[in-house]
Amino acid sequence: MNTIGLRKERRGVVVSDRMQKTVVVAVERTVKHPKYKKYLKRRNQFKAHDEKNQCHVGDRVLIVECRPLSRDKRWRVSQVLDRAKTVAGQIGDGEAPATA
Repeated sequence: MNTIGLRKERRGVVVSDRMQKTVVVAVERTVKHPKYKKYLKRRNQFKAHDEKNQCHVGDRVLIVECRPLSRDKRWRVSQVLDRAKTVAGQIGDGEAPATA
């Protein structure tokens, strides 16, 4: 039986890219409360393999299930859907803000 088409896919946002060849992707879903019928947001975080270190924090990515690559890593980045918008001269890029 061919299992290539049965791999799970998830869309999420990269929340950490500090590891080498690994990114942490947050995937949000909504679930309905069984009693109160209110929709709640639930978030899972997955570690995904990023072979070329091309993903950065804030990018929207598509991840695909794969064989275990390490203790925590069972997903790989299939494609980058949207790049994060970066602002030149952000506070936190090592420079102090200019004060008059």
